[in-house]
Amino acid sequence: MMKTVHSDKRVHRIMSQSVISGVCAGLARYFGIDALWVRIAAVVALCMMPALTLVAYLAAVIILPRWS
Repeated sequence: MMKTVHSDKRVHRIMSQSVISGVCAGLARYFGIDALWVRIAAVVALCMMPALTLVAYLAAVIILPRWS
């Protein structure tokens, strides 16, 4: 018999730990890693694919709800 597990884990922008808008801090909390690693990955992505990274970041700012 399989049990159904419902997770209430959601991504939020975390304003208390934000540098710009809290997207990287929210992603870091969601994945359970340090925000520094997400920020480093964001900078690397910005250097390699600037247009796509900016569009994705702006979409995350608009879509993700704020968390204080």
